[in-house]
Formats: sequence, C-alpha cells, structure tokens
Amino acid sequence: MARHYSWPSDRAVAEVRRIVSNMAGVTKEEVRIVASPYRICPLGAHIDHQGGTVSAMTLDMGILLGFVPSRSSEVLLISGDFEGQVRFSVDEIQQPIQTTTENGNSRKDSSEQQEQCKWGRYARGAVYALQSRGNKLSKGIFGLISDGDGLNSVGLSSSAAAGIAYLMAFEHANNLAISPTENIEYDRLIENEYLGLKNGIMDQSAILLSSHGCLLCMNCKTKDYRLIQRPKVQEYKKIGQPKGTKILVALSGLKGALTSNPGYNGRVAECQKAARVLLEASGDFTAEPILSNVKPEVYETHKCKLDSNLAKRAEHYFSENTRVAKGVEAWAKGNLKEFGDLVSASGRSSIQNYECGAEPLIQLYEILLRAPGVLGARFSGAGFRGCCIAFVEADLADEAASFVEREYPKAQPLLAREMELQGQTSIFICESGDCARVL
Repeated sequence: MARHYSWPSDRAVAEVRRIVSNMAGVTKEEVRIVASPYRICPLGAHIDHQGGTVSAMTLDMGILLGFVPSRSSEVLLISGDFEGQVRFSVDEIQQPIQTTTENGNSRKDSSEQQEQCKWGRYARGAVYALQSRGNKLSKGIFGLISDGDGLNSVGLSSSAAAGIAYLMAFEHANNLAISPTENIEYDRLIENEYLGLKNGIMDQSAILLSSHGCLLCMNCKTKDYRLIQRPKVQEYKKIGQPKGTKILVALSGLKGALTSNPGYNGRVAECQKAARVLLEASGDFTAEPILSNVKPEVYETHKCKLDSNLAKRAEHYFSENTRVAKGVEAWAKGNLKEFGDLVSASGRSSIQNYECGAEPLIQLYEILLRAPGVLGARFSGAGFRGCCIAFVEADLADEAASFVEREYPKAQPLLAREMELQGQTSIFICESGDCARVL
C-alpha cells in the first residue's frame, strides 16, 4: 500500500533523540537533530555538471542525523539503516578515497580499505571538505543517522543529503558560521574530490536552498538562483488547471551507489568531449570543455561533426536547457499540464539521448505515464538505479499509486517480490519540502 508521507514525524525525532541520549550519556534535550531532505529534479536532468540551468525541489522526506558534540575530537556514529559503527577523530587529516595512478586506473586508499563501515565515508568526507578550506575542528560528534524508509541509493540524492547533514552537525558542534552557499561548495568537495564522483551542484543546491511549495531554478555555471512560487489555489479555476498536486515516488528495486557505477562518470566525459569538438570547430581552443560554454548557434552549425553518441549527449543538453526555461514559465503561471508534459519529455530524452535508463526504470516510467491523474513523470537521479517520480493531481494520487502497485509487479516480478520480502514500501505520496536545517 502506498504511504502518505509527512516528515519529520514527532515520533521519528523522539526516537532519534532517545537513542543518541543513551549512547552519549546526555539528556534528550541536549540532542540536536539535522533534517536533511531528499531532492527531485523535475527538469534539468544530467546537465548540472555541464553548467546548465536546472530546476529542483526537496521532498517532505529525508535523513535525520541526531548528534551531540563530543567532549574531545572523537567521532562515534551509528546508523539506523546499516550495520557497524564508525569511529575516527577530527584531528586526522582526511585524504580522498579515489586516487589516480599513472596508468589511469583508480584505486582506494588504505584508510578506506580499513574502513569497515563504508557508509561512514560521508562523515569523513565532511571533515575533509571543512579541513580543505582551513576550518579548525576541535570537537567531534556522537550521532545516529537514519532515513527510516530504506531510501538510500534510490536516486533521491541520499548521498548529498547525508553529506550536508554531517557538514551541518560538525559546523554546529564547532560553532562555525557557514552559509548555505558555502555548504554547497563543501558538499561538492565531498562528492567530486573525496569520493571521485564527477557530478554537478544541483543536488546540494536543492537541499540547501529549497523552500516549501517553490521550484528552485539555478544556473549551475554562474550559481545564480531563484525560487518560483505557483499561483494561489483559488486562481486555478480561472486557468483550467488542477488546483493541487502531489508527488509520487515509485521505487524500482534497483539500488547501488553512483561511485561504483562507471556509467555516470562516462556520460560526463562524453559531454565534455562533445563540448571540446564543438568549441574547437568554432575556433575556440581555450574555453573549458563543458557544454554551457558552447553557444546554441555554434551547436547548430557544427553538430554534424559529432559522432552518434556525442551528438545524442549534446542534443539532450541543449533540448533540456530549453525545457527548463519553458517549465519555469509554466510553473510560474500555474500551467501544471504543460509543466508535466515537459517533465515527461525530459524523461524521454534521458532515455533516448542521454541513454541512462535501466530497463526496470523505463518500464516504471511508462507505467506512471498511464496512471490516472499523472501530469508528468521521469526517473529520478542518474537513471542507472533507483526510482521514478511523477506529478499527479492531488485528488487522484491514491488511485495512481494503486495503479502502479498493480502494474509494476507484472513488468518486474522479481524486483517487486524482493521489495515485498524486505518489507520495503514501493510507492510514496509526498509533497514538496523545505531546506536542510537543524531542528
């Protein structure tokens, strides 16, 4: 059965406080909670790493990190979702996990090989990011991190949510005044430098800058952003649009960290190669080879010089930028039907041009498009694993969820059965959320 979501619940917060107070030997009132939400990208998929313009919002679901400052530099962490403990000191100098040898092969450094609990890499990464910019850390934390619903590695940017949660906890424990825009850069350092994932800044920007009910629009090259509100509910009758929407999150059952999937970084490299070909064809040999440095007229003139794969990657980039611009305008006008159509078109381009949709995700995407009341759908995240999201008329959300619950097991019986055996809810009915904060 689909789960209606309201996050964070008082019950979940109280349970995190109870566990942390017991492990740290403090009162429940001394425990601080970071609420770090998951994010979706309705339009602008796969173009943030090229400096494109993206849209995003958070969901009212995410990660809770309960913590208290330790009395020393010691860090002790447990997880509500994974086994083991993570122990280290903020005095230790953290080194990136991914290093490159002379022949180009990546290897893991010794500290990571010795780390039994790989989920702890995001805490270490947060310390690395803060250290690398000269911040002095004297206090560690005792803490519990949990999402409670098994939604890690499903395409909702749980990695960025975790990284941001740890950043905010270490900053709070050490009385560091860090702005949201600074934390966007710090989390980029965790992902790009410490973990070796060549993604852009969309995930962390959404988590740190979103506001309830708004669509975040960000130029990932200039880092300029704005929040776009929808018209008030009473205005919808005048324009013949659904007066309210919900967001469906439908799980495929595919999981896996992007850092272990070569497809993601491979697509980024192809976009950069396409940019280099186009720039050099126009006589520009100095600009950074990212597609945002290629003017649309240069693309139209020289796209014939791209091989088949590179042509598809460039077509996705330029068409997706156009969809973002149209989508932002549609959202601001309350034209949710047009907005939904653009979201679905983005999903098709991700499949056909960016070529990143695994078969179960493509099937789930197609099922969502047939579901009653769905205005638009696409898969979330990189498309190599995870979930699909859909905007649905609020009055039909339960009916749409039931339709997906009936149809997806017909397409993927093994994955659906595995989720059932694990007690994993397969579909959530959500609303837009707020930014990460310390409760």
